[in-house]
Amino acid sequence: IVFSSFYQAKEKFKKELKIEGFLYSDLSVLASDIPYFPPEEEEENLEDGIHLVVCVHGLDGNSADLRLVKTFIELGLPGGKLDFLMSEKNQTDTFADFDTMTDRLLDEIIQHIQLYNLSISRISFIGHSLGNIIIRSVLTRPRFRYYLNKLHTFLSLSGPHLGTLYNNSTLVSTGLWLMQKLKKSGSLLQLTFRDNADLRKCFLYQLSQKTGLQYFKNVVLVASPQDRYVPFHSARIEMCKTALKDRHTGPVYAEMINNLLGPLIEAKDCTLIRHNVFHALPNTANTLIGRAAHIAVLDSELFLEKFFLVAGLNYFK
Repeated sequence: IVFSSFYQAKEKFKKELKIEGFLYSDLSVLASDIPYFPPEEEEENLEDGIHLVVCVHGLDGNSADLRLVKTFIELGLPGGKLDFLMSEKNQTDTFADFDTMTDRLLDEIIQHIQLYNLSISRISFIGHSLGNIIIRSVLTRPRFRYYLNKLHTFLSLSGPHLGTLYNNSTLVSTGLWLMQKLKKSGSLLQLTFRDNADLRKCFLYQLSQKTGLQYFKNVVLVASPQDRYVPFHSARIEMCKTALKDRHTGPVYAEMINNLLGPLIEAKDCTLIRHNVFHALPNTANTLIGRAAHIAVLDSELFLEKFFLVAGLNYFK
């Protein structure tokens, strides 16, 4: 009787809607037999270990910056045994030098694993902007050596891997210079290669000489030409025309690129993927100065949904 009443109500509802199609529930074969919200996992299934995903925010950011990224991965991979660490140890001071911020993040990761007594099968990192440099720096530390064989995916969202040299926006370059002076920021000094008179002794150059990225199965670089905060070529780790013409800094820049990409190419189990993103942005001041595109990789649901459905989820399976 209950089923009959439900069926009659459904047919009446369809007539009121005046739809010519059919409802998904009318199909004899459903698209998937996996429940959207899977049942609680049995204890024995946890023996394989979990996939720890560490999310690291950028300059002047906080632990909530990558919340949408986390949400779309969780929705797309239900039952994926994922554990997210939304890094917060650097959010009170992202203007410190990279070594200081590296120590904080490394402590945070190890404490998280120990506190929850996690059995780790894989570790992935997702970084935004400056956070990507901190992640790369963590990989070089002796205390992290034990976890290198567990590295899975490094998703870099607008990461300044080659610093902010050859930025085509004078406005942004001037703004960063002023911010560095006002905040006495070690990280901004290092991003602009002004932490040492000898470019090869600068933090970013020396970081490029250390191993790290080749231990990942997937190195995914997401960049946008609309982003003027982080140069397009820096986020993609590639040469630019201005650097080719620069006889002083250009050769050092090329060496950094070779230092970073050489080990990736030689590593048989590592795949390098580059994604170029073109956002549909309104004509605002934020868009003009390139800030809108820089943060769109964090807060644009349109971009995040498409990116993870089309490609992104595969890197975390």
